[in-house]
Amino acid sequence: MAVGGSLTPQADEEVVDLDGYLLLPTAVEPHAHLDKAFLAEHVENPTGDLLGAIEAMSNHRHLFDREDTIERAERAAQLMAANGYSAIRTHADTTTEQGLLSIEALTEVRRRMAEVIDIEIVALCGSPIVGPDGADQRALLKEALSSGADLVGGCPHLEDQGDLAAATEIYLEAATDHGVGVDLHTDETLDSDVLGLVDLAHQVLSGFEYRVTASHCVSLGMQSHRRQQEIAELVAEAAIGVVALPHTNLFLQGRGQYPMPRGLTAVAALQSAGVTVAAGADNLQDPFNPVGRGCPFETAGLMVIAAHLLPTDAWSSVSAAPRQVLGLPPGAIEVGAVSNMFAVRADSVREAIAFGPADRIVWRKGTRLQETQS
Repeated sequence: MAVGGSLTPQADEEVVDLDGYLLLPTAVEPHAHLDKAFLAEHVENPTGDLLGAIEAMSNHRHLFDREDTIERAERAAQLMAANGYSAIRTHADTTTEQGLLSIEALTEVRRRMAEVIDIEIVALCGSPIVGPDGADQRALLKEALSSGADLVGGCPHLEDQGDLAAATEIYLEAATDHGVGVDLHTDETLDSDVLGLVDLAHQVLSGFEYRVTASHCVSLGMQSHRRQQEIAELVAEAAIGVVALPHTNLFLQGRGQYPMPRGLTAVAALQSAGVTVAAGADNLQDPFNPVGRGCPFETAGLMVIAAHLLPTDAWSSVSAAPRQVLGLPPGAIEVGAVSNMFAVRADSVREAIAFGPADRIVWRKGTRLQETQS
């Protein structure tokens, strides 16, 4: 495949007429949970909040084996590739209950999907990971990093009170030992007193050498404007990428609170400070989010509505920004660029976000992958 203004196709070359289409570099999903995808019909979350979703998964975990996880995760990855994603960073439950089941399942999906979409795996540790009670969890993390996981992940804010900073230190030490980056579920709460993002930034600035991502960061949205600015500047200094997750946070957060808060990180303050803020869909039709289409235009649309981004900036949050957060090359349709791109029937990015047309044509490294018709 070539790019140019006056190309002459050869006799054996396919010509695709893109009249009426918008041609875009592919999107990147910076935060998924492929191992949980499509569980909404089987695992209900009656309370609708975060702890309810965690409890629901724990109560039903015995129902899902390696093959079932592979089937659902592969289905989700196929859907996302067809919708215009070229890469996914997925978290994989790595708990003492779950063991390496999700890691093994997702490494197999990564192998099967290698010609369709890139998959990066984060070992999502359970709690506790601190102290004697966390010894088995720490050992499991090391095993996961030797069994196909690419990054260290976990939820420091779910540790016992007072152990948040210690948990963060353990994650960074494990990442350093294995020479990999971290992507932590950070402050996934509306409790304004929980600010693990500050601990994370300080520890990174103390000498952590690898790429760092803080996902969620919901409690930052509950701070005063001045405090948001202060923390955002610290995050920028530490070069931490932030991933906003409107689907799941808007569903799980704020229930029973009056007035009901927005349940989203402080996108404007972070961007003003120079922090790269990507947007992800997080969960796909499971107890943490019962809906979702695996579509970058859906996520971009939520960033328009919930984060007050203009459409072009919202599209950047699911394309250029996640590439930067994940350390991927910039996406471009130009001579010399990798031809990961897709065409969607629309006249503008705003229109594509508004309608999310089903009519799309996707290319991966110059090879046409899939065409869907509305």
